[in-house]
Formats: sequence, structure tokens, C-alpha cells
Amino acid sequence: MSAPRELTRAQLMPMADYAAVRRQKRSEATALKRVRRVSVGPFATFNFESFDTMWIQIHEMLFIEKGGEAQIAGELAAYNPLIPKGRDLVATLMFEIDDPVRRERELGRLGGVEAAICIRVGGHSVTAVPESEVERTDEHGRTSSIHFLHFPFSDEAIVAFRDPSQKAVLMIAHANYGHMAVLPDEARAALAGDFD
Repeated sequence: MSAPRELTRAQLMPMADYAAVRRQKRSEATALKRVRRVSVGPFATFNFESFDTMWIQIHEMLFIEKGGEAQIAGELAAYNPLIPKGRDLVATLMFEIDDPVRRERELGRLGGVEAAICIRVGGHSVTAVPESEVERTDEHGRTSSIHFLHFPFSDEAIVAFRDPSQKAVLMIAHANYGHMAVLPDEARAALAGDFD
């Protein structure tokens, strides 16, 4: 049975009920996210999203911001696109650099990085498609520290991804950030569940 592909209002808990189980849900989410996190190079981290990661994200936004019923539609509209739809993987890419001076320098060198990301598996190259609601590289060539990426897989690439004998490599091929990482077995097994 495949994972749900969209969150609805009916799947959200009342905030009083969520408050009672929040600690447990956050602990579960931490364990889930740890498995679905892949670092590439010195400061790029891909967090591969799922129905469950978006469920917790929406509940956390509602709990923290306390916008009530009026906030729900906006949160569903914002986060539903980040749930895999059965033929793709979806990731939040973060460039994590603590030092603000270095962060500005590095982000200023990474313009267009969102167009230089792919997953290679079994002879297939699956190029990332960035969310298009906001331009992530500005007119000065500075990129954002956060990117939302979809990896649309063909049937053949899905078969290869599910085959543990085929190496799956997550790559950033930007002139100023050329790094790659083999997807760990645990992450790959979890991500395979995102496909129908």
C-alpha cells in the first residue's frame, strides 16, 4: 500500500490533542528525518520529505503560530506540494553555514545551484526540478540557503532505485560546489517507499 499523497483538513489533529502528544510526535519525527537526511559536501544537507514529515511540519506551524482554523488552508497549500506523489522524490536542500560572513560569501558564489543537482542510479540521471513559486537565485547571483526540489523518476529509474545492486548517488555539479554522496542503504530503503 502506497503512502498518502496529500494532507487534508480531516487528517489534522485539534491543537489541544496535538499538544498532549507533541513530545512523542516530535521524537518520532526526529528519528524519521534522521534516516531521510543526506549530506553532500561540507555544508549541503538534503532532507527528503514525505507525508509524515509534512504532517508534523503543518502541526508544528499551527501549534507555534496559533493561527487557528484561518491558518490551516494556507499551511496545506504550502506543504502539500512537498509530499511525494508516487513518481518522484522531494527534498528540502539547506546550505547550513553558521558563520554569517562565510554564509554570505558562499551563497553569493552558488547562483543557479538549483539547476545543477541530480540523482544518478543504474545509468539513469534524474535531474532536480526546483519549486517555481519563488526564484531562488537573485539578480546578483546569490542563491537562497533553502531550496525545495522535486526529482521526477521514470519507471526505469524507479526500478533501478529499488535495486540495491545499483549505486544511487546524489550529486551537486555546480562550478563552485562539486560534491556527491552515495545514498546510505537505510535512507534509500526509506525513500523507495515514496514510490507507488
